[in-house]
Parts: sequence; structure tokens; C-alpha cells
Amino acid sequence: MIDKPMLGWREWVALPELKLAKIKAKIDTGARSSALHAFAIEPYRKGGQRWLMFAIHPLQKRCDVMIECHAPIKDRRLVMDSGGHKQRRYVIETQLFLGQSVIRAEMTLTNRDSMRFRMLLGRTAMDTRFIVDPGASYLQGKPDKLEYQRLLEREKP
Repeated sequence: MIDKPMLGWREWVALPELKLAKIKAKIDTGARSSALHAFAIEPYRKGGQRWLMFAIHPLQKRCDVMIECHAPIKDRRLVMDSGGHKQRRYVIETQLFLGQSVIRAEMTLTNRDSMRFRMLLGRTAMDTRFIVDPGASYLQGKPDKLEYQRLLEREKP
């Protein structure tokens, strides 16, 4: 028996380095790279290093809640989306908490306002750490209603 955490097709993920307590992510074994919703992306320099300031709408179907994030630029790559469209995207690397698992993963930044999920976790980030059950959801837990309400209040601009 393989002893790996089980993921559903969607999970709650925390990105503490971006000060993002919870965001719903689609677990997508068909996507190589992971993508994070971002808009108002502005590169800048900090201590001789290239950084990005960007904003996130962390909640699906909600644009009234926004978080400002800062991260060093890891790369800029040409990425093809599921529709075959190519887009040059900034890439950051950040820590993610997925249930009891803590991993570092690359994220491409793109505007996902029109997408159902603000984050997509691709197979490179999952590597060989997890087993995915496509018929299940939130196997790594989800915030209770009180925790979710506190999250909404804390993350308003």
C-alpha cells in the first residue's frame, strides 16, 4: 500500500508567504504547471532583486475581496493554456500548505477572473507526493463557517 496523502479534484490551499490564508484550488493532473490568479502585476526592484507586486481576488465569483501580494520573480515563461493559447507569464515560487503537507511550488501568474477556480495545482507541484481521487472534494479539509467568515473580514481591502 502506498502511503501518500489523498487529494480530491478540488482542495483548500494556504499560501502563507503571500499572506493568503485559504484559496480554493482545482487539482489538475492534466496541467503541467500551476497557475495563480493575479492582476495589476507590477515588477519592481528590491535590494537588487526583481520582485512583483500583484493583487489577487482569492474568492471565487467575488471581486470585492482583494489581497496585495509581493514575491521575487523566478522566471518569465511562455505557457500554453488548455485552449491552446500561448501567454508569457511571470513565475514565482512559494510555499503551500495542503492539509498537513507543506511544499514549495512554482506558480505562473495570470488573470483567472473568468475561470471557475482562482488557483490551479498542476502535476509538477504535486510531483509524486499525492494520490488524486477525481470523484472526491476537499479530502484535506475545508474551513468551518466561522473560520471562513474571519477569512473574509481579514482579507477585505
